[in-house]
This record gives sequence, structure tokens and C-alpha cells, in this order.
Amino acid sequence: MNVTDDKYKQMKKIFFGILAVSIVACKKTEPVAPVDYTLFSGTIKNANGNGLSIMDASNKSVREIKVTDAGTFSDTIFNASGHYRFSDGTENSALYLKNGYDLKLNMDAKEFDETIVYAGKGSNVNNYLAQKVLIEEKSGDMKELYTLDEAEFLAKMKQQKETLEQSLKPELDADFVAFEKENINYEHISNVIAYEAYHRYLSKNREFKVSESFPDLAKDLAYDNEEHFKSYDTYKRLVSRNFNKLAFETSEKEEIPFATAAIDIIKNSKDAQIIKNYLLSELSDRVDDKNPSAEQLFNDIVAHSTDSDFKEKLTKKYENIKKLVKGNASPVFVDYENSAGGTTSLADLKGKYVYIDVWATWCGPCKAEIPHLKKVEKKYHGKNIEFVSISVDTQRNHDKWKKMIADRDLGGIQLLADKDFKSEFVQNYNINGIPRFILLDPEGNIVSSDAPRPSNKRLISMFEELKI
Repeated sequence: MNVTDDKYKQMKKIFFGILAVSIVACKKTEPVAPVDYTLFSGTIKNANGNGLSIMDASNKSVREIKVTDAGTFSDTIFNASGHYRFSDGTENSALYLKNGYDLKLNMDAKEFDETIVYAGKGSNVNNYLAQKVLIEEKSGDMKELYTLDEAEFLAKMKQQKETLEQSLKPELDADFVAFEKENINYEHISNVIAYEAYHRYLSKNREFKVSESFPDLAKDLAYDNEEHFKSYDTYKRLVSRNFNKLAFETSEKEEIPFATAAIDIIKNSKDAQIIKNYLLSELSDRVDDKNPSAEQLFNDIVAHSTDSDFKEKLTKKYENIKKLVKGNASPVFVDYENSAGGTTSLADLKGKYVYIDVWATWCGPCKAEIPHLKKVEKKYHGKNIEFVSISVDTQRNHDKWKKMIADRDLGGIQLLADKDFKSEFVQNYNINGIPRFILLDPEGNIVSSDAPRPSNKRLISMFEELKI
């Protein structure tokens, strides 16, 4: 072998060695595509239904997940970041999602909060949230807490706040810990400042006032923090509480309607538009068929809000309100499932007065009206009136609806709305909260779009006036 060949071989080794290192280096520095989803799976014993809903901070459903008959589920949630809740149609729980998490839930729906356990990436944060509920429950339920005397109540609240803060271990997600520390503080402020009103109500002492030494935690709170408003539900509620307090005080002082005072405050406020939009959306609840100034309030809200989606919905609501005047033809429902078999439409009931109860199996106040409704039905049995109960339960609670009808021996005509709260009949009556009662005349015209509840003596008076 000559020298030239030997040098050539050495140079060849060096060249391919450099090339190999270069290739390895390229592999090491090759950018990894960011993960834009959360994996969420698990097993639920004694499931209440056949699905889970994932809801964002605005209580808007962002994902519907199928639960098998065996109680298992698995899904991918894209672009998830921040605080959510999951619901099985009966109960719900807090959930923290972040792109890259791989969460595995294990629980028994019969002991919902007590059995929630997470495994996988992101489990430590979500196990904290599950434990947080139990810590708060350990402090006592609302009725128990707010009937305590001042000193005992404040001691309980202080202990709860400290326990929650101590539960924020260093190994938790840093972003989450920073968020939760602020969140715990806002929740503590909210709990404490609610004491006077709740204690007054629960003790039935209308004259009750807290002592001068009671801490005023809201005294130095700024209500114009746009970032905190976007991030913290409790801060948002504190902003709303302060706004309503100011509007009420102004209306009292200047002897003007609450809504007028509220609009004036918003008009002259230097708050961020997102805060104004939120307060205007809350005020829109007063745009209803019972408010004689609904038109003026509607125009004021639309003039000052920049939320086009909200304004579009409010406009639709207002157009519906104008149709819900006494004497106008009622919105109709068609072919709603009847628990007795077949389907029923509003047109099938023409010729009789119709008293409609819009309810759901999960609604406590709705269920509280059942004994009163049964008494009214019995009193007017055989008279010129039909009693119709329309459930807005989702389809996944279909069996629960049928079971409650049987268990409670519910009378009248029991119907299931075709698309729960999204049903056209429900939307046309602007129903956002239940129970809701409606009375129609034998021609299908509106007598009252918001009739008295069965527990209210005014209902029987109304029936007597109509000579039913």
C-alpha cells in the first residue's frame, strides 16, 4: 500500500466521520412539532348516562364524549388550555387541561367527588382540584357556614384558605399554581363579603348587619383588571356584584329605575370594553315580556355593546318577546315524545286551556314543584284544562326521565323536548332557566308566557278568573 492510498483511506474515514456527526447533530436539533391536544380517557363505575360534556369557563360545551356501556371513554380534545368542567348530566367537576396532557380518570358516579382519581400526565393538578372540593366540603355546606356567628365563620374561612394554599405543592404545574393562588384569594374574598346577606337570609333576621370589626376585604379591590376579568370567574362575579351594588345605590339616591342607573354607569365607565360587554349581557336578563321598559333597555344595550354575537342573540330574543304578548298565538311544539307512547303536538290540545311546565330531572326547584302540581292537577281533573310537562333533559338522560315519571307517579301529559334547551319551542319562549310555566287558552293563544308556579296561590286565582 502506498502512502497516497493510506492518506486517501484516512481522509475517507475522517469525511464519513464528520458526515455521521453532522447527521446525528441534525437529528438532535430537528424541531419537534408542538402537541396541540389533550388525551382524556378513563373508567366510570355506575355511570349516570352514556356521555360526558366538557364545558369551558363560560359553561359552553366544547366537547361531547361517548361513554360505553362498560363505563369506559377515550377522546382527544384539541387546543385545550386552562380551566374547564366535565359533567355526566347529573354532577360536574373542575378540570384543568393543557396541550400535551394525557389524563386518565377513574371514578364511581355514586360517590362522585369522593372517588375521582386521575393518573397520567397532568394528573397532579387535576387531583388537586378534586381534593379542593373535599376540602371545601369539610369546612361545611353553605347553610351551615353562613349561620355561624362572625368569629366562627371567619375562623373557618381562614382555615379553609390556608389549607388550600398548603395543598399547592411545588411539583404542580407552575402556571397552574400561580393562577390558583390568585383564585383562592378571590374565592376567599367572595365567601367573606357574602356573609352579611346570607346570614341575614338564613337567620331570617332582616335587620342583621356585620359588626364594625368585620373585615372589609373588598375595600381596596380594583374592579378594572382586564386580565383578571378574563381569567378568574370569581373575580368576574366580584365585578358584577360591585356593579349591581353601585347601580342599586344610584337608583335609590336619584330615584330612577335600576336599569337606567346601570346603563348610565356603563356609559360613563372607563372600564375595558370586555367588562362593559359582560355587564350589558347580565343586564339583558331584564329584557323580558314582564318589563314595560324592555324596548328602551334593549336599545341601550345594543347601542353600548360591541359583542356582535351577543347582540344578534339579544335581537332574536327581543323579537320573540314582542310575539309573547297576551292574546298572541303561542309558539308551537310538534311531535314531542309522549311517555305514554307515541308523540304529541300542541295542535293536538286545541279546545282546552293548556298549562305547561318546562322542567328537567336534574332541576331541584322543578322537583320541589311536583307535589304542588299534582294537587292542582287533582283539583282540576276533568275540567277544561290539560296539564303538560315538557322535560328539557338531554337524550342521554332519556331513561332517567322515564324512571322519574314512574317513580314520582307524575300525572298529566309528560313530554320530552326534541333538542333539550335548544328546542325551537324553548328558544321561542326565551327560556334560559327552569322551572317555567306557561298558560294558553283553548285557541292556542297566550294567556301568560310566565304563569305563576303551582305553589303560588295566584295560579288558582288566575284559573278562577278564567272560569276554568
